[in-house]
Amino acid sequence: MEKINLQFNHVSFLWDDKKAAALEGNEVDLLIYRSNILGADLRITNYGGGNTSCKTFEADPLTKESVEVMWVKGSGGDIGTLTKAGLAGLYVDKLRALQGIYRGIEFEDEMVGLFNHCIYDLDSKAPSIDTPLHAFLPFKHIDHLHPDAAIAIAASKDGEQITADLWGGQIAWVPWQKPGFDLGLQLQQTLADNPGIRGIMLGGHGLFTWADTSYECYINSLEVIETASAYLEANYGKKRPVFGGQKVTSLPAEQRASQAALLAPVLRGLASSEKKMVGTFSDTEVVLQFINSNDLGKLAPMGTSCPDHFLRTKISPLVLDIPADKDLSDPSSLKAGLEVEFQKYREMYADYYQKHKHPNSPAMRDPNPVIILWPGVGLFSFAKDKQTSRVASEFYINAINVMRGAEAVSSYVSLPLQEAFNIEYWLLEEAKLQRMPKEKPLSRRIALITGSAGGIGKGIAEKYIQEGACVVVTDINADRLAETEAAMQKKYGKDVFLGVTLDVTDPSSVKKAMQAICLKFGGIDIIVNNAGISISKAFEAHSEEDWNKLLDILVKGQFEVSQVAVKILKQQGLGGDIINIVSKNALVAGPKNVAYGTAKAAQIHMSRLMAAELGEDKIRVNVVNPDAVIENSNIWEGGWAENRAKAYGIEVKDLPAYYANRTLLKEAVKTSDIAEAAFAFVSGMLNKTTGNMINVDGGLAAAFPR
Repeated sequence: MEKINLQFNHVSFLWDDKKAAALEGNEVDLLIYRSNILGADLRITNYGGGNTSCKTFEADPLTKESVEVMWVKGSGGDIGTLTKAGLAGLYVDKLRALQGIYRGIEFEDEMVGLFNHCIYDLDSKAPSIDTPLHAFLPFKHIDHLHPDAAIAIAASKDGEQITADLWGGQIAWVPWQKPGFDLGLQLQQTLADNPGIRGIMLGGHGLFTWADTSYECYINSLEVIETASAYLEANYGKKRPVFGGQKVTSLPAEQRASQAALLAPVLRGLASSEKKMVGTFSDTEVVLQFINSNDLGKLAPMGTSCPDHFLRTKISPLVLDIPADKDLSDPSSLKAGLEVEFQKYREMYADYYQKHKHPNSPAMRDPNPVIILWPGVGLFSFAKDKQTSRVASEFYINAINVMRGAEAVSSYVSLPLQEAFNIEYWLLEEAKLQRMPKEKPLSRRIALITGSAGGIGKGIAEKYIQEGACVVVTDINADRLAETEAAMQKKYGKDVFLGVTLDVTDPSSVKKAMQAICLKFGGIDIIVNNAGISISKAFEAHSEEDWNKLLDILVKGQFEVSQVAVKILKQQGLGGDIINIVSKNALVAGPKNVAYGTAKAAQIHMSRLMAAELGEDKIRVNVVNPDAVIENSNIWEGGWAENRAKAYGIEVKDLPAYYANRTLLKEAVKTSDIAEAAFAFVSGMLNKTTGNMINVDGGLAAAFPR
């Protein structure tokens, strides 16, 4: 394999000779490697966008003859994270034979079902609509990518001429057409009409490049993107200021974050009028340049061009007409005006649907905006989960880059509304949505758990994540929190998890934590007050410091966190849940436990009072009372275990057995048992329950509520 030495200034060259050499001779592994490093650079292609392929010769399992097989990214995959399981392996001769039964463009959707009859590898991912685009080109390795720089040219009024001039005829042009079988035939014909070309630009859509080896294909793709990027860079500001120059001045970064965090819950509530949504906020330089510009009013309503951009960001964003430095000491004061703007957007979307729908179109989907722009502050995106909202934000930033480039070298051309509708409500796209797994019980929910770097709190956090929630783990111990963050991020990924250092007794710490939550996820739905300590001493041995410490952390902490969280819950207008992890000691009078038991009893009664007051806002407040959960708990530190053992006249090592044997069920209580109870209250099974408590103690008659 010939090594080509090139300098790339606008894309990342990530090819590692040692890694590639270890894969030499396995074209499929080299395809996966190439795909992953291409997908690692968002300037080259966005999450889930584009597809890659290679063709190999394999032994037919029935005839044992050598047959040509195409391996291509399957439906719904992402090249940056592609594995063998994400590929579709199909017979090339059977795919090409489909041309003989193709009935024309009005029937091309029926061809997708026939791809399944061409499958070679029975473990294949479902073939995507782009399969024929790769099959009808003869090259061994092919990349179909969505680079911002290439789409900027593809989405410009003079894109065809720019493409011809910039690459000297080496990149051909195919006008915009919805992906599918017919577009594959057009690529095939374009190659026949232009032998020797190195790629094809798809109008308004993206780029096809190819080569005979994986490395040469990678280089070809990077070279084309680098050329496009350098061309755009040379033209920024040449004709006129980028985006027509600045109209609005950005707030300083710290103030942007503060304003965004204050308004995010209100926006989330409005964007969740049909189903709860999870948010993402971005105020990168690219975003600010666009939203602060003179051209925002012209370009934002035009919408995006690339189908992948459009599918994730809707036809256009909602632009807020609110001064960046607006006093948001009471964000709810803006709700009435924002409701009017959201309703206008919903009506616009409904009108778009009605004007462009077909007799067999799927029912109209959620009409709320996905992208919301606040000049001077930043970009909000709202979608069904954190990954989807983050990706929507990334795609809109891709679209901003496309508009900036197109306007620099020509003028930007968006997708016609009918074409946009045909993509958004494509029956094949609807079928893909219907194949999505059923949402988990806590999907679309955001949960804060205090004192959750270990023990009961961590158990609840993991249970909530496993049931679909986005979870904020907090702890006053920064080192312990960092360990938990690293472990949970490795296990669950970056999108469903946030770690925040939190002192529940410090109002400024609570406020800072809530700001971080609103910036990360857009708001909150579930608050679990779990932070606590324990001190076990005889009545006369308790100090004032002991008393204050217990009351501050257990009672004041529950109050401080709940009070700030309730403000956010009310701003959203979506109801919510507060779960207070208390103790059987709130109900049972035991020895050497007066301060701890008093604080726990106060927690329970505060929970009742909160439930009585917050019910009218659909905020449920419930209690879980654990007992003797020793597993990974800080409660046994600081002499608690020794004092409890002394109180019961036993040794510390005998405490677990003692606690289990004193229960009616004769079983030890684990963190997972408490997590199940905390889940039950928010799972949807107990939506009509508030002011209630569940004892998870193995059965203690003395703790029966009465």
